[in-house]
Amino acid sequence: MKKLVCVGACYLDTILDVPHYPGEDSKLRATNLQVRRGGNCPNTLQVLQQLLREQRPDGHNNHGGVKPYLISCLPSADAPATATVVDSFGPGSLVDFTRCIFRANHRDPASSYIIRSEATGSRTLVNYNDLPEMTIDEFVTAADEVGDDAWFHFEGRIPETTLQCIRYLRRSFPSTRVSVEVEKPGRWGLEDLAAEADVVFYSRSWAESKRYESAQQCLSAQSGVARKATVGAGDTFIAGMLFGLLCHHEDWNTERKVQFAVQLATCKVQRDGFDGVGAEVLKHFGVASSQ
Repeated sequence: MKKLVCVGACYLDTILDVPHYPGEDSKLRATNLQVRRGGNCPNTLQVLQQLLREQRPDGHNNHGGVKPYLISCLPSADAPATATVVDSFGPGSLVDFTRCIFRANHRDPASSYIIRSEATGSRTLVNYNDLPEMTIDEFVTAADEVGDDAWFHFEGRIPETTLQCIRYLRRSFPSTRVSVEVEKPGRWGLEDLAAEADVVFYSRSWAESKRYESAQQCLSAQSGVARKATVGAGDTFIAGMLFGLLCHHEDWNTERKVQFAVQLATCKVQRDGFDGVGAEVLKHFGVASSQ
C-alpha cells in the first residue's frame, strides 16, 4: 500500500455571495451563504479520494493501492469544528486524520471569510488563524509514525519549517518522494523548497510576480533551481497530478499525467465545490469507473 501524506493548513470557509462589493461603512444583503471546509491540502485530498474510489484497475475497488493522510493543525480533538472538518470528507473517508496535530486548548478552527461579487466574478478573502503552527518536532513525530516509502506533499506554508521537514525526510527516509507548492507571491523561501523537492507545482500568480511571461519561461528559469518541475495551479490540478504519479506512474507518461490533471481542473471550474469532478474525466481517460 502506497502512502500519500499531505501537509498543510485546514480552514473552515464562510462564503458570502453579494450583488457587488459593499462600500466602506455600508450595509448589503447577501444572496447566498455557504460554510464549508477549505485549505489547499484538504481540497486536494477530497478530489483524490474521489479518484481513488472511482478507479477499479483490476475489477476490485482497492482504492488504487494508495492510503492518504493529512497532517494539519486542528482544534481540540473533541471540538465541534474538528468534527466538521472530518465529516466534510463523507462517511467512510479514505483519509487518515490520526497524524493531525490537535491543539487541546483551542476550540476554534482556522477560518477564512470570502466575499464573492456577482457583478465582477472576483472574490476577497480575509483569513483568521489562532492555532499555533506545526513545529519541526511535531512533524518528526508524525512522519516517524507514517514510516518509509511514502510520498509527502507540502502546501508551501512557513517555508523555514517546511524546509526542515523535507531535509528530515531526506535524512531519515531516503526513499520518500516530496512535492511542494510554490504559490504565494512574495513568500520568502519558496525557491529553497523547490530545490529540495522531486516535483514542484508553480502557481500562475507566483510566476507572474517573478515577471515570467509564459509557463515555458518559468520552467526554463526554474529548471536550474528545482530537480523536476511540473507547472500548474489549483488544488484539483495537484490532486490529478498526484493521482497520476502514484496510481499510473508506469502506464501514463508525463504528458498524459498533465493532460489528466488539466482536464480534471477544467471540470472543477465548471462547478461549485468538488463533488463529482473525477468520474467523467476518468472515463474519458479509459480508467474503469466503480459504477
